[in-house]
Amino acid sequence: QVQLMESGGGLVQPGGSVRLSCAVSGSSLDDSDIGWFRQAPGQERESVACISSTVRNPYYADSVRGRSEISRDNAKDTVYLHISSLKPEDTAVYYCAVVPKTFMSFMGACPVHAVSSWGQGTQVTVSA
Repeated sequence: QVQLMESGGGLVQPGGSVRLSCAVSGSSLDDSDIGWFRQAPGQERESVACISSTVRNPYYADSVRGRSEISRDNAKDTVYLHISSLKPEDTAVYYCAVVPKTFMSFMGACPVHAVSSWGQGTQVTVSA
């Protein structure tokens, strides 16, 4: 059974950056599409970015497009999310998850409802 572990969160000042890691175990990352999601207090969980096994055309939410990058290192079974120019509204618990391949293939996105299993997430707090 695939397990994912998020790490890299913490307290960051506005304008700073963060690199989140998603370590995959229990299965090879090679053929998996992976998404990053976040949930702010009192708000619904939302998609942030996702990357297919082919790495072509990653998806970014409008809220982070242009200041974030999702990447993967299959040799390390790890997917990364780097966000720069952080804003207080980026404060949230960030989750990574496996996304069924049909979503990236046909939609080019990774909706929250596509995910069936969630990890514990990693907290990112953007505050001075």
